[in-house]
Amino acid sequence: MKKSDALQNGLFAIAALAMVAALVYLYNKTQAVDLREQNEIMGFLRELKEIDNRWDVEMLRLRLESVANKRQDSDRAAAANKALQSLTEAAQRTASPSLAAALPELAKAVREKADLFEKFRSANASTSAGLDGLLRNTAELRTQTAELKQRSVPLDTVTNGLPGIAQQYYWLVTETRQNALISTLNDLQTAAANLPDNLRVKAEQTHNAGELLLKHGPAEQALYNKLAYMSSGPRLDTLTFSFNRELEATLQDKERFRVYLIYYAGALLILLAYLGARLKAANESLELRVQERTRELSEALKHLKESEAQLIQSEKMSSLGQMVAGVAHEINTPLAYVKNSLGAVADKLPAIETVISDTEQLLALLQAGGSADPAQLSRQFALVSSKIGQLKQQKVVAELGGLVKDGLFGTGQMAEIVGNLKDFSRLDRSKVTSFNLNEGLNSTLLLAKHLLKGVTVKKQFGEIPAVICSPSQVNQVFLNLITNAVQAMEGGVGTISLATRKEGNGIAVDVADSGKGIAPDVLPKIFDPFFSTKEIGKGTGLGLSISFKIVEQHGGRISVESQPGKGTRFTVWLPAKPPAEAQIIA
Repeated sequence: MKKSDALQNGLFAIAALAMVAALVYLYNKTQAVDLREQNEIMGFLRELKEIDNRWDVEMLRLRLESVANKRQDSDRAAAANKALQSLTEAAQRTASPSLAAALPELAKAVREKADLFEKFRSANASTSAGLDGLLRNTAELRTQTAELKQRSVPLDTVTNGLPGIAQQYYWLVTETRQNALISTLNDLQTAAANLPDNLRVKAEQTHNAGELLLKHGPAEQALYNKLAYMSSGPRLDTLTFSFNRELEATLQDKERFRVYLIYYAGALLILLAYLGARLKAANESLELRVQERTRELSEALKHLKESEAQLIQSEKMSSLGQMVAGVAHEINTPLAYVKNSLGAVADKLPAIETVISDTEQLLALLQAGGSADPAQLSRQFALVSSKIGQLKQQKVVAELGGLVKDGLFGTGQMAEIVGNLKDFSRLDRSKVTSFNLNEGLNSTLLLAKHLLKGVTVKKQFGEIPAVICSPSQVNQVFLNLITNAVQAMEGGVGTISLATRKEGNGIAVDVADSGKGIAPDVLPKIFDPFFSTKEIGKGTGLGLSISFKIVEQHGGRISVESQPGKGTRFTVWLPAKPPAEAQIIA
């Protein structure tokens, strides 16, 4: 019997260890992912993509511009090599199969394109110089021959047709155009044989420029064709897409294991409750231990759910944390009112206390009646009258009233700032209630006051009814949009326009800025999670994504219009009453 009990206890212990091990495994699988490395890699990929696009644009610009207008662009080959080196170092710290597999070929393609682009630049410089020289000399030759008394008809025919033939050859090198240019240059030499010496020299210069164009044109055309079909751009797009898919898969796995953990913890609770019911009659002390363990697991599950909610809330409120220093700075101004007012009041109190003391002595003499010394009574009366006169002359009472008013104003300002901060950040404000969006915008502007020092805020608030929503979540949307608007303006200087109006069965809110705007190719991506146009390390790419999700959960919508160089306007529309299918997180 004892041996059987020992075996049963051993099996029970093994089963318990297995369940605990499974719980630890699931808990480890739900740990948050550090996205800094992933954001850094995405930044390097975007940088390489931008360099690749710049090469393509530069290639077209070199063919379009004349020699006089050509400018030396930045050394993108060095920038590309630096980005590749940084990307390689980051890839070694990140376990990404797609990045490890595609990076060698990508690096090879980018470096090959950089080398070909430099060769193309050199060849283009020669062909452009040849074309410019040919066009310039042909124009001068045409002008000089027009001044001759006896014009050369063959030469006129050649100079009239040569620029067009040369330009066609420059844009697209073909055997037919090459033969046509060679033939025209030969005709130029033949027609210029009987001209004066100065014209023959000019014709020879034109011929030499054409030879330069003929010499370097095929090489430039071959390099241009090869660059046009380089695979570095598609490789970058494919790698970026694969890396994003890997990141999404990782996050989905974390979410899936979080669900597993909740179900598993629930199953453990049920199992423990069952075992507790079975063992209650046999051993009261064991029942107490089981109940204690059940309570601990219940608290662990509760803390797990609370931690998950707080994680989401803390992510939404990340921008609020950045404003704490600014809010503290704003409190210093009203605090100075209180401090200065109290200091001035303290300075005036001794004079008032002296007058009160002297007045008390005067009252004592008056109460003494006939026994008081008339001379002393007269002196005391004169002393009190003099000091009261000084107080009136110095307007001490009025000054004290002003100081008290300043102090009350300062404390009121501090109470308003603290109240706005408290109302904005409290978790219990996430409850759904009736809320006026104009008040939300004003509250958000007060909270973001330190960000708006160089910004002109224009408000066009309409007469709008209240909407049913989660005030703290809607305020978070406004804070994200206003913060992004300030960051979009160079040096934080510009204009932000806020407007509210009734639209359909809801309320529309416009947040417009005079910033640098958003490029058309970037605009469709701004609501994607982890996408950011800011420098690496200055943004997580979650602000607009969270705002989009909050508005969507309220049954509303958010749209954006932007013109590069002119500004951006976000429009948030919320229904007066959320539809039944809305999923507002309370």
